[in-house]
Formats: sequence, structure tokens, C-alpha cells
Amino acid sequence: MAYKILTINPGSTSTKVALFHDMEQVQTVKLSHSAEEIARFESVADQLDWRLEIIIDALKEAGIKIEELDAVIGRGGLMRPIEGGVYRVGEAMIADLKAPKRQHASNLGALIARRIADVAGVEAYIADPVVVDELQDMARVSGLKECPRRSIFHALNQKAIARRYAKEVGRPYEELNLVVVHMGGGISVSAHHEGRVIDTNNALDGDGPIAPERAGTLPAGDLVDLCFSGKYEKSEIKKLLAGKGGLVDHVNCNNVQELNEVRAASGDKEARFMLDTMAYSVAKFIGEMAVVLKGKVDAILLTGGIAWNNCVNDVIIDYCQFLAPIKIYPGENELESLAENALRVLKGETTAKEY
Repeated sequence: MAYKILTINPGSTSTKVALFHDMEQVQTVKLSHSAEEIARFESVADQLDWRLEIIIDALKEAGIKIEELDAVIGRGGLMRPIEGGVYRVGEAMIADLKAPKRQHASNLGALIARRIADVAGVEAYIADPVVVDELQDMARVSGLKECPRRSIFHALNQKAIARRYAKEVGRPYEELNLVVVHMGGGISVSAHHEGRVIDTNNALDGDGPIAPERAGTLPAGDLVDLCFSGKYEKSEIKKLLAGKGGLVDHVNCNNVQELNEVRAASGDKEARFMLDTMAYSVAKFIGEMAVVLKGKVDAILLTGGIAWNNCVNDVIIDYCQFLAPIKIYPGENELESLAENALRVLKGETTAKEY
């Protein structure tokens, strides 16, 4: 009999919930939250009871019986750095997520999962949150002691895609050297060395390629001048780095498909140029991570929502195909990745860690 796994992925304006029977996604519920509804709450943690009630009602309406679940797994949030893997949601994790250093809707994933799991009488888990930190020591060092490099990247999808590729080639993930690229609103490029991500860019608000909503690595001196120009408040500079940077700043659009199929197809040369430039910047960081792996790269894996767009993939392939074979796995795959991690625990293929 298949295991019944409930997956929960809270976003800033939506909550996605899916029921899996093993890896078969049998029911999916997407709940939208208006800006007015969200604005009622002072913090993300304050939304817990409200979102939980909405989810419980949606599960009842969908005919999903909580008492029949075998596990509940939520998206991990901005906790303290941890190594990759599946983690049981315990009191220490709950305490950190209720009083986090940074606000993000993903902080609710573990909290909601724990509450539903308590009703079902089963365990609640998270897996590979964005704060996964397996960096080698040299990767933590920048040119200023006060500015260490941080590991914040799309760990959930990257790790899941890496394991998927490993299964396809019949080799353990722990024996492979891979460069994995997640391309969404932000873009992370990571060096996976024998099951650990030993280097990556900060895809949240730091370095990396130009992305739809991220400025990426900037000329340091010019950034300093901008900060002290008097034109912007600190919060506005932060927003330029993540939210209003990248394609949004250059062409006022964060939708790669629209830029390619509508604007560029209609002769918008700037749209085409920026799409090519974004792909070019991704390719440069792939080369950087190939160096981290000393040129011994088994494969380069492209994933995330942008990977549906060959206009970007083709440029990256043109620049990087000499390095290693390139495989494309389009989509965010977050719910599937969560289910896979819970299933690995239920089947005894891995052991849940304590936070």
C-alpha cells in the first residue's frame, strides 16, 4: 500500500498543498492570499492560525482525511544554517521559526506541517531549506572579514534534481560531481561534490548571475557610490538587489517567456539582448563552479521555471557544452521534491535528522 504524504509550500501570496501516494500526486490545492489579507498581520508567524484554518477547510473540501496521512512535510524556512537532508520538526526548530531573523513565507512550512501532523498522529518534516550550508572553508571567505560569503540557494530543488540525475545514470549522488543551476526569480549556481554543495552563490540578496528579479554581482565601487548618493534609502537599495534588479530594472519585466515570445519576437532588441546577457552571466558562474570542482564535472543540470525556455538554455549550452554533458529538468518541482524526501524517510532509505 502506498504511503500518504501531505506536502505544504507557503508562498508570499499563496499556499500550495498536495497529497501524494508515494510519488503519485493525486490531489493539489492552491490557495491564493490577497495583499489586503496579508497586510493584516505584523509578521509572517502571525499568519499561522489564519493559514492553517484555510488549509484545513480546503483539505476537508477536497476530501483529504488528515487522520489517514503517514507523514506531513513542509518547505523549510530561514533558520540557522544546517547541512542538507530531511529534518524532523521539533521544538527548537519551531522556536527559531516563530522568532526568525528574516521574514519569509517559507518560515510557515514547518509550523503548519507540525500542527497538521499532530492531528494525524504522525511526524512532520522539512527537507533541504534555502539555508543549507555545506560550503568548504575557502568558499566562505570574501575580501573583507566583515563580509563572509553565505550559503543561501535553491537547495530543495537542486538536491532533488541531483539525486534524480544520479538515479538515471545508475550512480550514487554521493559519488558525483555536478554543477546544478536553478533558474527562477533568483538564480543559484552550485558545485555539488560527492553529495555536498561545497560552493554556491547567495541567490537571495547577494552575488550571482543577473536574474529576472536579482541584480546579481555588481561593481563594488559603483554600488558604494549608489548607496551614498542620497537617491535611495537602505530599504530601497535592498529592493534593487532583490525584487527590482536584473531584468526588472533593465526591461521592466520578470517573465522570460513574455520577453522571448512577445517582446523579442516583435523586434524588441533590448529584450533579446537582456535575455542573452542573463544566460551569458549564468554561463560564467557555471564556469566558476566547474573550476571549484577542478574541471571534473560529471554533468551540468539546468532546472527551475526558466529552464522551460530554450532561448535561455541554448545560450548556456553554447557557452558551456565543452565542460560536461548538459541535462535540462524544467520546473520548480518543490512539492514533488518534498514528497520524495518524506518517502525516503518512510521507506528507511534515509534517517530524519534533529535540528
